[in-house]
Amino acid sequence: MITIVLTAVPVGLRGHLTRWLVEISAGVFVGHVSTRVRELLWLRIVELSGDGRALMVYSVPGEQRLSFRVHKHHWQPTDFDGITLMMRPNESPAQPVRAGWSTASKRRRYGGRGTARPTRPADE
Repeated sequence: MITIVLTAVPVGLRGHLTRWLVEISAGVFVGHVSTRVRELLWLRIVELSGDGRALMVYSVPGEQRLSFRVHKHHWQPTDFDGITLMMRPNESPAQPVRAGWSTASKRRRYGGRGTARPTRPADE
């Protein structure tokens, strides 16, 4: 079993893939082809994709039973202890860690804006 997802590729490439696979949605192709045909299709995709992106998921023997290939894609397959997962890049810059107490913690401890200080009961 093979699944190919194409983004922003020329129409000719999509037409070429419909010879071998079924397009179930815009840019999403599925089918069952031999390993040789799969490798030749991937070479064709890399050759004709231009500025577009491609992602291929296919069946392989093993524990996870699938493997990934990507071309000009932001997400990259990464091996984590024998399991391949898609790693998404962190798009937000890392926030610097501030030293000291948080504002909320200071308010709780010292009683600040809007918080009433606990009062001690009068001695009898």
